[in-house]
Amino acid sequence: MLKRLYIYFKERYPIIPRIGVGVIVFAEIYFIILLNNGVTWGDILPKLGIQEAVGAFTVFAFLMWLRIADDLKDYETDKKLFPERPLPSGRVKIKDVMIICTIVQAIAVVLNIVFMNNLPFFAFLYFYGYLMSKWFFQRSKIQPSLPLALVTHNPVQAIVNLYIISFTVLKYNIQPVSLVNIMALFTLYFPALIWEVSRKIRAPKDENAYTTYSKLFGYKKATRFVMVVTLIDIMTNFVLVWNLNKIAILALALLATWMTWTFARFIKNPKKFKLVDKVERYTYLQESTMLLTIVIFLIVGKI
Repeated sequence: MLKRLYIYFKERYPIIPRIGVGVIVFAEIYFIILLNNGVTWGDILPKLGIQEAVGAFTVFAFLMWLRIADDLKDYETDKKLFPERPLPSGRVKIKDVMIICTIVQAIAVVLNIVFMNNLPFFAFLYFYGYLMSKWFFQRSKIQPSLPLALVTHNPVQAIVNLYIISFTVLKYNIQPVSLVNIMALFTLYFPALIWEVSRKIRAPKDENAYTTYSKLFGYKKATRFVMVVTLIDIMTNFVLVWNLNKIAILALALLATWMTWTFARFIKNPKKFKLVDKVERYTYLQESTMLLTIVIFLIVGKI
């Protein structure tokens, strides 16, 4: 079983990088809210501890559950379209991933009950994840429809953000509803939306039996949609870094310019490159800018 799980996690959910994702997602939202509300590093450092570790672990565990649940949901489809994947190929058994997922989620539940201050938000997060795993009990309608799947499943990133925000504002007694908190709610949602749509946009010559947004709406309309969402995403980041680092504003503006040019190039000639590759690079650069802004502010203060 351990060898089979090694195969699964290596190909579908690499443990170490995904733990890193959990830490980065938690830390970015946690610090961006605190710093925008005037909480200093001197106030934060003494309070860092087991709760923050549990929060980051919860993000990691929840995303693992989503990955496994998604693979189980798509098992029959993957046997036809992606037979080389661990589960449909038979290299990994379904019960293997169900056992490990149950263990990890049980640990997350216990840790949250014992240490965290936002149990209703934790329960809401996992309730939404459960609904997703069941196709919101509307599988016959949602599964065949990419747009319906998008509007029902993609908001989960915002709910992960809500879990982190709720913990942070409760721990530090911060006003729960503010422009910064609202923007933080969407700061990682939009990149997830951009990536999800762009990975299903292809040049006409690359289309096959797999359903894509470019096949449904045409690659030009689908690309313009992603471009608009990207610009909205950049604007949310403007709000979050405005009081922290003006140089970051310039970096984000340059990033927005580059991506607008990239989308225009793809619309003109989709044969040149895969759009999702450029979007992934954008996401890395954008998140690196946000994290660097936080680190610089903690070290030297406002710039």
